[in-house]
Amino acid sequence: MILGLPAILGFLPLVIYLVFAFKGKNLLGTVIVCVIAGAVLTGQTPVSLSVAISKGVASFLGLIGFIIMMGAGLGEVLTETKVARNLVAILIKKIGIKNQNQAILVTMFISTLLVALLGTLAGANAMIAPIIIPIVASFGLTPNALAVILHGAGACGLFIGPFVPPVITLLGLTKLPYATYLLQVGFPVAALVFITTYFVGKSVQKKYAGKESYSEEEKSDGGIFTATPQINRATCVFIVLMILLLGYGIFAKAGAAYAIFVMLAVAFITGIAAGMPLENIINCLTKGATKLFFLFFMFVLYDPFLNFVTETGAFDTLANILKPLIEVGGDIGFIVISTLVGIFGVSGAAVAQSVVLNDLFSAIVHDINLPMTIWATVLLIGSQITSFAYPTGDMIGQMGIARSKDVKSMIRNGVTVTVVIVLYVVVRAIIYSISK
Repeated sequence: MILGLPAILGFLPLVIYLVFAFKGKNLLGTVIVCVIAGAVLTGQTPVSLSVAISKGVASFLGLIGFIIMMGAGLGEVLTETKVARNLVAILIKKIGIKNQNQAILVTMFISTLLVALLGTLAGANAMIAPIIIPIVASFGLTPNALAVILHGAGACGLFIGPFVPPVITLLGLTKLPYATYLLQVGFPVAALVFITTYFVGKSVQKKYAGKESYSEEEKSDGGIFTATPQINRATCVFIVLMILLLGYGIFAKAGAAYAIFVMLAVAFITGIAAGMPLENIINCLTKGATKLFFLFFMFVLYDPFLNFVTETGAFDTLANILKPLIEVGGDIGFIVISTLVGIFGVSGAAVAQSVVLNDLFSAIVHDINLPMTIWATVLLIGSQITSFAYPTGDMIGQMGIARSKDVKSMIRNGVTVTVVIVLYVVVRAIIYSISK
């Protein structure tokens, strides 16, 4: 620290980040300010600052940023080849919706699946909405209920998708194999959110049935989609390739970097199967990736930002301050408190929330030998349930996609999900403490 300032003041860049994030300021601009603040506090020179940023390009966070860009590129290819839309059409046709309850469940299942495959909540649900709205509207589903189930079900895809940024980040931070993560972390949380959302969605539907509805125009604006032989071929290639590559990744215990190979391989082979020229595939990848370049840049800067905070000794000081509290509260207290800090105390991009939360408490996690499956659960909930606890962009965005104006129902579902998940954390913490 410059001028021998107390190490605890090293949290100043993090405080700036939290305040700006909660105020809805541009996250990239916020991180730039935090990097500058951290550089000043640690006495960086222009040369050392440049080196720190260059290391960020090759860091784990830089890798996550690049994977996010590649995921957007793959999504663009799947959209252009109409493979994504064909998947939705196939699922609807094969399942065969016969009543309103099935309409809700099928919509939730499709939303979860597509978000898990594409890695984007807004993008995946925006893609299925024009297809699904005319179908669910014909069974009397209200926009209020659809918005609720799209938010909850879509979020579940972010908990379990093999190559979605939040999951890749957690696997990198905890070093857990994907299969272990899925069974002990992702699936339990996703199942609780899915089930809770289903019942809240049913309740919202019951409340607004006959009061809110889609217009006749909206009921018929989905259009008729007919897959060509090329689209069907590309869809089959995509499904088989994803299964094979995912299976190999689990068998080989591949790390986060494997996601880059998978996304590129799937994008090119699916595109070729759909009859796209190589140049068009590259253009699609570039077009999709370009949309999220700012995220890559932001994650590159997160590395020096957090490293500067670490360099001040702030995290070590915090660990020493919290140790007496941890001794009083024990494992249960630490697990619950760190989860609540993640949900209510850290804001911003979910991937960044995981990293910040991990940096805040990793020293204590190692000191008390907390199993990585428990810590991964804390990181997942602490970073993802924020979008339910507050009316964030994800929550409001799903209202727009479903063409709903009912904020109260979204908040109602968000609060219910948050309460259920926090109770789950408490129960799991108690079980772990007893079984030690």
